[in-house]
Amino acid sequence: MEELFRAHWPLVFGYLMRRTRDRELAADLAQETFLRATRSFLGWRGSSAAAWLLAIARNVLVDAVRLKRPDVQLDESVLAPVEDDHEPILAREQLARLPERDRTLLLLIHGHGYSHAEVAAMSGSTPAAVRTAIYRARQRAREILKESM
Repeated sequence: MEELFRAHWPLVFGYLMRRTRDRELAADLAQETFLRATRSFLGWRGSSAAAWLLAIARNVLVDAVRLKRPDVQLDESVLAPVEDDHEPILAREQLARLPERDRTLLLLIHGHGYSHAEVAAMSGSTPAAVRTAIYRARQRAREILKESM
């Protein structure tokens, strides 16, 4: 476990730092990540350690956000109907036309804000291979957009 900690601390801390933009909070969440990893070490199936730790870090971050989110009372005017905006629906339809791997890569990078290195760690690939795959996925997405216009 100590080897895992030493090898993957920078990755986990960097991920949490990018998400929180708060050094102290990121360090606390990274410590909680490794604490949970230690507790569930026997349940680890031996897959990519980086992907496993990043998944735990994401869950720790989500839990922290849920705990600190205050319940907000909404004013009735906020619930008024909003003008229809069809662009998000069109974008989702066009994304659905992409191959699943391309769609997943684009959502991880652009939708969830993961870095190329983080996606590479999750997929067992290299950052260079992820950059190439993202480039090709963007090209296919552009082609789909041109077809729909």
